[in-house]
Order: sequence, then C-alpha cells, then structure tokens
Amino acid sequence: MELGSGAGFMGDFIPNLITSELFPCPNVQAVLDGSRLPFAARSLRGIVMTNVLHHFPEPRLFFGEATRCVRSGGVIAMIEPWVTPWSRFVYTFHYEPFHPEALSWELSNHGPLSGANDGLPWIIFVRDRTTFEPEFPKWKIELIKPIMPFRYLLSGGVSMRGFAPGWSFRLWKRLESALGRWNNQLGMFAQIVLRRVD
Repeated sequence: MELGSGAGFMGDFIPNLITSELFPCPNVQAVLDGSRLPFAARSLRGIVMTNVLHHFPEPRLFFGEATRCVRSGGVIAMIEPWVTPWSRFVYTFHYEPFHPEALSWELSNHGPLSGANDGLPWIIFVRDRTTFEPEFPKWKIELIKPIMPFRYLLSGGVSMRGFAPGWSFRLWKRLESALGRWNNQLGMFAQIVLRRVD
C-alpha cells in the first residue's frame, strides 16, 4: 500500500497497489491516516511513501501500525528529505521547516499537512538510530541511500515550474552519476528501506 499517494502514479508500476491519502483525491482508493491503518494484522506486503514520514505528527504511531500490519519479510520503502551539507543550505530556502537539531520526533502542528520537519527522517534513522532500533526491533534498516542532488531542484519540484529545459535532464543525470560518490555531502533526499525481520 502507498501512503500519501496524492496525484502520483506509483500504481501504474506496482500491481495491486492500494493508494491512499488523508483526504479524497481523484484516483486514490482509500482515505486514511497512517497513524491508524484500517488493515488486518500482517495483511500488507509493504508500505511505500514519498515525502510523507516527515509530516507525521507522531511517527511512533505510524511505526507501531506498520509493525502490526506488515507481514514478516515485508518492507517500508520511502523517499524522504535528508541532511547533508548541501541540503542544509538548500532547505533554508524551502517553505517547510528544516530542524535537524529538534530534540523530539513529534511535530507541534497536528492538522493534516500543517506540520513538517524535513530533518525528521535523518533524526530517526541516523542521529537517534540507537533509540529507533530497540523501540522497533522488528524493523531492520536495510538501506539508506542519499540521492538526487540537482535534478529535483531544476525540475521545480512540486511547484511544476522548471528551471531547466527538458532536453538537459540527461546531462544533469550524467552529472549526478559522476558525482554519486559524494551523495553523502550533496544528496537532498534519501531512499530508505526498512525490512520486517521476525
């Protein structure tokens, strides 16, 4: 199942994907809250989400629900904002809060999409990894891969206002590949995969 599907198209690539959102959207199958998943225990193969975790007011509730609903061997796969020297610079100009120094995982604003901390995924999986692992021992952090330093910015992101012509994206892709060894310093997002191990 996908959390926070919005106007996305992941369902075109993953057979039998259940798409969901917090509010009704065209082509979304379920309206639900990731803190209270309406699925039977161990009924899901996995949960996928793009730019969702850093909006959860209480991420521990989500991980608890994921532990209940995802079967053994299943995954949580996500793309989330990440903390690197480059992203620290870029996110200072972003409209969403970026607070990698925040002491708590919880967000102060609890309305739908009204709260965020772009630093939250890094806080949970890097800074507070020694907290996350004993609290959620059924989840093994299988992959953390910083990605996408430039193409997302040039695409205009969710603003849909691109800063580079479409023909240039192959060139930018080659540049990103060439700079890939420095993604720990340049990445703006991370691909994160957790696997249920029990």
